[in-house]
Amino acid sequence: MSIVVTGAAGFIGSNLVKALNERGVTDIIAVDNLTRGDKFKNLVDCEIAHYVDKRDFLALVADGAYDGEISAILHQGACSDTMNHDGKYMMENNYQYTLALFNFCQDEEIPFLYASSAATYGKGSVFREEREHEGPLNVYGYSKFLFDQVLRQRMAEGLTAQVAGFRYFNVYGPREQHKDRMASVAFHNFNQYRETGKVKLFGANDGWGDGEQSRDFVSVEDVVKVNLYFLDHPEKSGIFNLGSGRAQPFNDVAVATVNACRRHEGKPALSLSELVEQGILEYIAFPDALKGKYQSFTQADIGKLRAAGYDADFLTVEQGVDRYVDWLLAQ
Repeated sequence: MSIVVTGAAGFIGSNLVKALNERGVTDIIAVDNLTRGDKFKNLVDCEIAHYVDKRDFLALVADGAYDGEISAILHQGACSDTMNHDGKYMMENNYQYTLALFNFCQDEEIPFLYASSAATYGKGSVFREEREHEGPLNVYGYSKFLFDQVLRQRMAEGLTAQVAGFRYFNVYGPREQHKDRMASVAFHNFNQYRETGKVKLFGANDGWGDGEQSRDFVSVEDVVKVNLYFLDHPEKSGIFNLGSGRAQPFNDVAVATVNACRRHEGKPALSLSELVEQGILEYIAFPDALKGKYQSFTQADIGKLRAAGYDADFLTVEQGVDRYVDWLLAQ
């Protein structure tokens, strides 16, 4: 039987395919939309059994083509562009598609692991998987939030098989180069430094100092480990935050990125103040367009994840970015 990975040529999806391969699993149906053809590069070093376009896959599921043929679906496919305000597209692509696959998995009694998002919390200051702390600021966040709500209802009624949703915080790491402006801060910092010898961050805003806005940055290595942990424990269902549980400022990402690059250049590491003094780190005015719509602080409450038995340590920004820069430079 096959494992399906949707969004398989994307960021998290391709990392999951690679990790499954490392376990010896190659009977994988990769589902994606390759209208943007260069995403294929994420699968070149992976082994899959078949590729199916995301639109064709849903039609085949509806026609019963995969009845009894699939052992689990790892659903990572979605439009993750928070600046895309096409609500009709977002709800069809993110919400309705997820709902259809969920219903299929329940009918087939097979695990369904899916990507939710920390965008469900909006401007909240408490990041715990509880309704009172949720309030998405854009239609992307709403598309994720709405399916989470459906899952809560269905869990109360009783599930026939495992369903686990992961609220990803700020994920960074290998195989995200196709994401353009939605790629991680570490990715953009790396390219800025390589191209100009400088890194630019947002300046002070909303009570936060220059580069001090803080996020829960989580390595895709850890994201993959959590997904596989739940795949190995099909008795565990629910909605789980997937972050490191630790907020770090954008300054930390910039310092880690520059110093990892400097290590490859044979240069010594520099402190934050030294980077600023030497003009390697610059701050730009906070954009008016983002004021009131920007999460200046996120930090996953991972208590529920820990209670589900996941006890591995998460990489810090310094550890994860250092490894990521090694990977980028090796490409």
